[in-house]
Amino acid sequence: MKRREFCLTSTSLASVALLSSPVAQAQGTPVEGTNYVKLAQPVPVAASGKIEVVEFFWYGCPHCFALEPFIEPWHKKLPADVAFRRVPAGFTPQHEFHQRVFYAMEALGILEAMHRRFFNAMQIDRKPMRKEEEIAAFFTAAGQDGAKVVATMKSFGVVAKAKQAKQLSEGYRIDGVPAIGVHGRFYTSSVLAGNSHERALGVADYLIAQVRKGPR
Repeated sequence: MKRREFCLTSTSLASVALLSSPVAQAQGTPVEGTNYVKLAQPVPVAASGKIEVVEFFWYGCPHCFALEPFIEPWHKKLPADVAFRRVPAGFTPQHEFHQRVFYAMEALGILEAMHRRFFNAMQIDRKPMRKEEEIAAFFTAAGQDGAKVVATMKSFGVVAKAKQAKQLSEGYRIDGVPAIGVHGRFYTSSVLAGNSHERALGVADYLIAQVRKGPR
């Protein structure tokens, strides 16, 4: 199995048991190369005048699911000069399939209502969601137009967004999820932050502050 088929690196999977250890919870100024990565080649960001923060994730990743209760309240409290968005990873064909589910929900205006429910279906109900028939059945059972979701997954706009998402993750040079990119200049993750979801968000706050200071 290729490294990118893991939702986290193999090292992180072996050390998940350390999530609540004193070392993982240790605080201090984040260290470049240890707690976060500074990109050698910055990634272009939207010309919105805001600091762009991206959460890279995959619906099939249990660690991404575990991050949800932390990142949900965190991103809602971000300052007005920060723009947050989720970006589904596209490492493999299976990842790409779920990318198109995400962008189909977004295109149909049901992402806010269905994002967590789709996550729950895969992570709690253990539904593989690998086939169009499974996608249609799930959304229909949830009171949505399942056939329309599947059709939208194949639309030009959704396919284009999925391609852009894959290019963005490649630009950030991430090889696992969850990961948090900050304004095309940095990225961090729970693994880099000492196997702690809370600490990863603290590192992201630090990186946002660094962007405010301007280029270094």
